Amino acid sequence: MTKPFTYLMRVRYSECDPQNVVFNARYADYTDIAATEFMRAIWGDYKNILAQGIDTQVVNLNISWKGSARFDDVLALEVFTQRTGNTSFTLSTTVRNHATGNELASAEVVYVMVSCPDYVKQPIPDNLRETLEAGAPSVVVNHAGV
Repeated sequence: MTKPFTYLMRVRYSECDPQNVVFNARYADYTDIAATEFMRAIWGDYKNILAQGIDTQVVNLNISWKGSARFDDVLALEVFTQRTGNTSFTLSTTVRNHATGNELASAEVVYVMVSCPDYVKQPIPDNLRETLEAGAPSVVVNHAGV
């Protein structure tokens, strides 16, 4: 099986709470960063999307936790397109401890394609739909320094 797009990052001290684990809200940040890097991998620079007169907006975000990350852990966030609709698409992210492979969390984010600058929902253009469905298998973006 082909590996999904993977974003590697290192947990910073400021992202941890008094329990010495990553604060729960940070997982939404991590998911958003990984999704942005996934979209950059399949669509190129964000300015390319805006130049087409379109943008995306998050309309739903769900996270399930299965374990904890701690300061200086390297996380591997695996992202793939779960679903493409007419005007929306869903990205799934699995957060793993890079060293152990243990799953720490999973997230699903639903995005709606909108026109700019009025932010009215619109169909996903065919060229973007094709790249969403193809994904970015085996692409690794390493911001962890490993």
